[in-house]
Order: sequence, then structure tokens, then C-alpha cells
Amino acid sequence: MGLIAFLKTQFIVHLLIGFVFVVSGLIINFVQLCTLILWPINKQFYRRINCRLAYSLWSQLVMLLEWWSGTECTLFSDQATVDKFGKEHVIIILNHNFEIDFLCGWTMTERFGVLGSSKVLAKKELLYVPLIGWTWYFLEIVFCKRKWEEDRDTVIEGLRRLSDYPEYMWFLLYCEGTRFTETKHRISMEVAKSKGLPTLKYHLLPRTKGFTTAVQCLRGTVSAVYDVTLNFRGNKNPSLLGILYGKKYEADMCVRRFPLEDIPVDEKEAANWLHKLYQEKDALQEMYNQEGIFPGRQFKPPRRPWTLLNFLFWATVLLSPLFTFGFGIFASGSPLLILAFLGFVGAASFGVRRLIGVTEIEKGSSYGNQEFKKKE
Repeated sequence: MGLIAFLKTQFIVHLLIGFVFVVSGLIINFVQLCTLILWPINKQFYRRINCRLAYSLWSQLVMLLEWWSGTECTLFSDQATVDKFGKEHVIIILNHNFEIDFLCGWTMTERFGVLGSSKVLAKKELLYVPLIGWTWYFLEIVFCKRKWEEDRDTVIEGLRRLSDYPEYMWFLLYCEGTRFTETKHRISMEVAKSKGLPTLKYHLLPRTKGFTTAVQCLRGTVSAVYDVTLNFRGNKNPSLLGILYGKKYEADMCVRRFPLEDIPVDEKEAANWLHKLYQEKDALQEMYNQEGIFPGRQFKPPRRPWTLLNFLFWATVLLSPLFTFGFGIFASGSPLLILAFLGFVGAASFGVRRLIGVTEIEKGSSYGNQEFKKKE
């Protein structure tokens, strides 16, 4: 094992990476708070600034995937679709099977220059998660309680507010509503049978309200829907902890572009279109499991240096005073100060681990275990 590989497995290194992410995130959140004064003066300037502030935080996670673990992301698509990446407003539909599916999506948005302006329809609980939810709030992310009767007006208002967004945005939808588990899949397929819908082998039954509403509200702004089906070679099930330990994965992403004018305007017909799309996604997963490859031409967009340079900037700014402070604490010989410093380190470790836990499947919400039994 080389020195770099050894360092990737060390807890103290993980703690330092977490320290840089958390402290830089709090600084970024404070700056975002200060930018609120710009909203009534120049809304579009406010948005452009916050896109770059969000990039400075999210790109640190992308750096872990691209540069720290060396994970490779391969696109399976066609040249015409790839040529449009980063040059239009789009809705992204991504399967929700893995802990780091969002990170693979962020990697693609980074390589095509839209990471800072990427959006998502997120559960409201995330709004209260430090760094993640707070940053999303300033980015005008649309939050929902996943109870359509309560969410309808909030979601419609949030989506319509994005109609004049000044930078190209990729709006991510997890139409399944929650991460795939065997329990949720079994319940979901029972619902599919009761509604006379075809069963799916690798996906949950898509929840159509969010999709049809997004298409309706963003029509005239969004040019297309990108369907993305993600899988990992070798039947791997990667985690954020694995990335932190430097484990390298190979992600394959099949991307298909559907012009928005090809999606029915009628809500019921649009819902049927989405169900058909998920049947196609299931067939793509079946093909991948059998052949180890998706259809289409392979593309490997090159890594850009900005994620690494951004992290090195924050590491330099934040770790230098930390080391100086820590050295001074131990040099003082004061047991009280040393214990207080170690307590701070322990608290920081706990906080970082809690943030990582947000992505873990086994600690995900129970949404879907019973909700699928309810009428959409």
C-alpha cells in the first residue's frame, strides 16, 4: 500500500476533510445570508452569486468522487444529446437505488458547468440539515412534505419562481419518491397490481404528481427531459464512506433526451408517459444486468481541475490556523484546554458522521413502506 492509499484510510485525514467541508460550508452559508439584501435590488445578481457559492461547497463532494476515490463515470448516449449538455434548462429523472446516485449526478453537472445551478425537488426534512438544507434554501430549492394535498401550492409556486432563472439549470426529480429497498419494492408492486399497472423489477412505482406538475410549470422554460439510468460495474453498491476511504468505483449512466414538446400536456397522458418511461428504464437495467453494458455510444467527459483547486483553497485557508491553534493548545500543557480541544474534535467527528448518515440507505426514511398503499 502506497502512502496516498494509506492516508485515504486514516480517520484523522477523514476528520480534516470533514472539518474543511463543515467550516467552509458554515462560512458559505453566512455569506449567502448576507446576499439576501441583494434580492429586492437585483434578483438575478443574487442568483448568480449563490450559484457560485453553492458550487464552492458541493464541488468539495465532487472532488472526493473524482480526485480522491478516482471513480470513473461513463455516459451512454448519442452525440446530439451530449452536445446539448449544459446548454439548456432540463428536467432530470434519475433512479434512486444507491447512496451516491446524487453524487454521480453532481459529477456530470460539474463537468458540463451547471453544478452550482442544479436544482432538486427535496423532502422538507432536509431544509433543517445544516449546510445541505441551508445552502439549498438560498438556491431556491423546492421543498415538499410529500403529501400532495399540502404540497401542491408550495411546489407550484416554487417551480414557477424558477421560470426566469438566469443560468442553465438541471432540475432533478426522483420520481420514485424514496430510495429503493426490497420492502418498499414489494409494497409498491402490490399497488401497481391493484391499479392495473405493469410491475417493475428494478424500480418502485413512479409517483406522477411531482413530474406532471414540474412539466406543466416549467413548460416554456425547460427544453427537454433527460432520463438517466445509473448502475455500477461489478454489481457494486457504493457508499459515501467508501468514497471517503478512497474506494474506486465505475459508474455507468445511460442518458436519453426527450424534447418537452413530445411529452403530453394532459396530466393523465403525461402520467401514462412516465409509467411507460419506467418500464423502459426497467428494461435498460435488465439489459445491463445481463450484458454489463447500456446501449449507446460511450462518452467519458474529462475531469475539470476546479473541484480540486477549490478544495485546496479551503484546506489552505482553514487547516493552517487549525494546526497552529492545536499546537498551541498542546504546548500549553493545560489539561483543561487539551480536554476541551479533544472534545471539540470528538464533536466534529460526530457531526461529520451524522452528515454522511443522511445518504445511507438503511438510515433513509420509511416513506414508501406505507405511503405506496395510499392513493396518489
